[in-house]
Amino acid sequence: MEKIDLDRALPKIAELLDTAFAGEEIVITQGDRQSIKIAKVASVSAPHSPRFGCDRDRVTISDDFDLPLDEFQDYM
Repeated sequence: MEKIDLDRALPKIAELLDTAFAGEEIVITQGDRQSIKIAKVASVSAPHSPRFGCDRDRVTISDDFDLPLDEFQDYM
């Protein structure tokens, strides 16, 4: 794990990113207060697109779905 100060990291950020892409973790510090870790993450596959009709017969809507509710008569 490489540790580098922010002022030294900024001019060579592209090189540090290449190092992180190669699998090494980089820690960028700013004084003694804060630090940030740059590391490669495992690839994430995109979710599958929903297919039209994939929930057919699994979702139902009652016949009175759009009728007003008795509890809200005062607001209408």
